[in-house]
Amino acid sequence: MTEHKKAAGRQGSILAGAALAVLLAAVSGGPARAEEPIKIGLVAALSGGSAQSGEGITRGLTIAIDEINASGGLLGGRRLELIRRDDESNPAKGQIAARELIDQEKVAALFGGIDSPVALAIVPIANQAKVPFFSVWAAATPITRNGADPNYVFRVSAVDVLVDKALTNYAIKTYHAKRLGLILVNNPWGESNEKGLTAAAKEDDVAIAGIEKFEDNDVDMVAQLTRLKGDGADTLVLVGNAAPGAQVMKSLVRTGWSVPVISHWGISGGRFPELAGPAAQKVEFIQTYSFFGKQNAVGQKLLAELQAKYPDVKGPAQVIPPVGVANAYDGMRILGLAIAQAGGTDGDKMRQALEHLGRYEGLIKTYDPPFSPQNHDALSAGDYIMVHFVGSQIEPVTN
Repeated sequence: MTEHKKAAGRQGSILAGAALAVLLAAVSGGPARAEEPIKIGLVAALSGGSAQSGEGITRGLTIAIDEINASGGLLGGRRLELIRRDDESNPAKGQIAARELIDQEKVAALFGGIDSPVALAIVPIANQAKVPFFSVWAAATPITRNGADPNYVFRVSAVDVLVDKALTNYAIKTYHAKRLGLILVNNPWGESNEKGLTAAAKEDDVAIAGIEKFEDNDVDMVAQLTRLKGDGADTLVLVGNAAPGAQVMKSLVRTGWSVPVISHWGISGGRFPELAGPAAQKVEFIQTYSFFGKQNAVGQKLLAELQAKYPDVKGPAQVIPPVGVANAYDGMRILGLAIAQAGGTDGDKMRQALEHLGRYEGLIKTYDPPFSPQNHDALSAGDYIMVHFVGSQIEPVTN
């Protein structure tokens, strides 16, 4: 054999060996696999009247992902990558987006946005695909308490059944309410709160004067409000998103009825102050976090990171909506811990890890632990605060 042929043979052996090494690395999860990103999906309202909610969630997830990537990523150096889809607050579009993210993008986990009907539509898809689904805003009780076993749906957010108790207690304590008037969006989220508010009122021995419904695109609620006034309601409880919530307040002004209004947090996810006008300042509503006041170490760091990344954030007033940012941030950090504990992105292993995580010192609180096999809701009634709009800023209520 000539020297030329020997050299060619040696070169061929080297190339074959290199190809085999790459193949083995890919199969075994070695260096080649370490370069693959871990994809995280978000299905949220990124346009329309609730787009602000989607932006808040995006920012919370993005900061958390940036922190994890800056510390070396997960699973031996794999970076996290956020992939978003706009559900336009439409359950059917939310389902299409979720399926696309799961089937085509191969996301390891999903996060969901403001709308409970959209989240409820995604729940069976996530459970069937065995992909963890995090609700970081939608509060309808059946989202996590959905009867599935095993259940892949987790929530770092308020839960209607607990929010309704908090709102009822606040109405009694602050306004000495004796007859609550409920004005609710006519969808599954409204239905969830109707059940919760009715039960909470019975438990607290306060009457429900009347229950009125509205559609998301209604622009005149004078008739419903007139009936509630005639029923003797002394405090109104509002459940709806920003645009219809603003129409409720404008209709209230037209009736000339001066009555306290307390609200679920849907009004904070859009242009409520702009759409409702001066009446927006009269509503008190629930949140899970405020960036005003003294912050813990996580809050100080997060606020500084938001200001560094987003030029429009000059301070706490521009972290809007705070609940979207805060819930999404804590949710993503918790998911990161679960992926590390699971040792991979297998859906069932991540689910089990989420159910058996240890203590985590988060933004909203210290989770000890965040979840359990029996409870997939990380926040409790003690984690809620009441806030109001001061101009376009969301600030804590000081009574």
